[in-house]
Amino acid sequence: MALGKLQKVLISESLDPCCREILQAGGLRVQEKPGLSKEELLREIRDCDGLIVRSATKVTAEVLEAAERLQVVGRAGTGVDNVDVEAATRKGVLVMNTPTGNSLSAAELTCGMILCLARQIPQAAASMKEGKWDRKKYMGMELNGKTLAVLGLGRIGREVATRMQAFGMKTIGYDPIITPDVSATFGVEQLPLEQIWPRCDFITVHTPLLPSTTGLLNDSTFAKCRRGVQVVNCARGGIVDEGALLRALQSGQCGGAALDVFTQEPPKDRDLVNHPNVISCPHLGASTREAQSRCGKEIAMQIVDMATGKGLTGVVNGQALSKAFAPQTKPWIALARALGTVLCTASKQVQGSVQVCTLGTPLKEAGSYLTPAVAAGMLAGGTQKEVTLVNATLLAQEAGLKVTTTHSDVAPEPDSSTGLVQVSLQGTPHQVTGTVQGSTPVLRQVNGATFKQPAPLSGPVLIYRAKASDTSALATLTGLLSKAGGQLLSYHSSSTVAGEQWSVAGLSAPLSNLGELKPRVTEAFQLHL
Repeated sequence: MALGKLQKVLISESLDPCCREILQAGGLRVQEKPGLSKEELLREIRDCDGLIVRSATKVTAEVLEAAERLQVVGRAGTGVDNVDVEAATRKGVLVMNTPTGNSLSAAELTCGMILCLARQIPQAAASMKEGKWDRKKYMGMELNGKTLAVLGLGRIGREVATRMQAFGMKTIGYDPIITPDVSATFGVEQLPLEQIWPRCDFITVHTPLLPSTTGLLNDSTFAKCRRGVQVVNCARGGIVDEGALLRALQSGQCGGAALDVFTQEPPKDRDLVNHPNVISCPHLGASTREAQSRCGKEIAMQIVDMATGKGLTGVVNGQALSKAFAPQTKPWIALARALGTVLCTASKQVQGSVQVCTLGTPLKEAGSYLTPAVAAGMLAGGTQKEVTLVNATLLAQEAGLKVTTTHSDVAPEPDSSTGLVQVSLQGTPHQVTGTVQGSTPVLRQVNGATFKQPAPLSGPVLIYRAKASDTSALATLTGLLSKAGGQLLSYHSSSTVAGEQWSVAGLSAPLSNLGELKPRVTEAFQLHL
């Protein structure tokens, strides 16, 4: 995946015109083709570098496989359950979303649903249209003093909580990531789920659909709730077990439900939709002019920033890639990848445990992006598909390669102010160490042999090990270059270890044949870094 080479983007769903306009202003060709069938999408995606979707387009493994040039899938919205993120990651395709774009619209719809449940507004309105005047039938309840449980305290959950507090509701909640101290700042008391069920009058869910959240509300949890509890789901179909909800409604254990999402959309089983105590909408959480404009604008700007090398935001997979755009981290990523390639080639081994050690305070937070870079370097010469920072970790695991990171604030001189990266193949003597000088990745050490003057690791490089007493290898190399019309751009040799030393030669172009050199060296290999 060649970042910054985006040319053509397909928009497969209806989005605000500003999305197309921003992409075109950023120098990208745009095709807008909403409502494509699966077969049409498979045809259209073949020559596209980017794809922008909402929630209707299913970006399956089959679609990703057909997309020969695809680099990025942009979801104009929050949830990415319509995108096969694992398949995208495996192929090295970046997935990004706009997590803030529709937060307010979804939160406001949720609040409206709570109000509608409390006062049965939709049922009363429908009754009026039928010519009835049923004042007694639609007796409601006040929200003041009632307890609202908010399950999931991210952007939308906290917006719902603060708005419903204005109605006098007590807000309790649960989130496995947000700490109780943080949730307390926006007025939500966090409790274990087992303590939440019997305490709340209303429950609203705002989690992603994960194995751990599927069926979060089920027969067992409904049984623990107060009789007549009211349930709202404007998040994802499946978080509330629809069969369990229907049974709870029929028994009166659940007093009412407001649903904007369903396990199957549109729902074929209409029992829930037709239940008199259910309010339902056709997935309208993000369906406001403001949210659509905001999501379209944000995803377009994110893709233009990616295409122009300005930066990455909203990344769902390959978070390490976000760092690849920062000028100060680019050379370190290049170094880590180069060290991985050198280590793999020198050890002739891809499987095993690799330890990445960052030395020096400047690299304290660097492990997150250097680890996949080393893995990408280790895998670069294999039979894998193109290895990137997006898919390197996944492909490494599948290849039997485990890459771990440690850090020490202390780096030896003369690299204490910049930092040092050390990569070792555990259980073997193979270890390489490098740093960055200016913006150039350089090699400091190979298998215990130190380069007094660090060797640049960029472009075509020839690395060989030979007897320190035999200088014929260099003469042979220059002869080979002369015959090939090439040049020796740089040459660095290491200290002597066990009577041998390593040499790194920077070449103007790779040599096609090392046959004359090999008898004069212990080992030699060419790399293009």
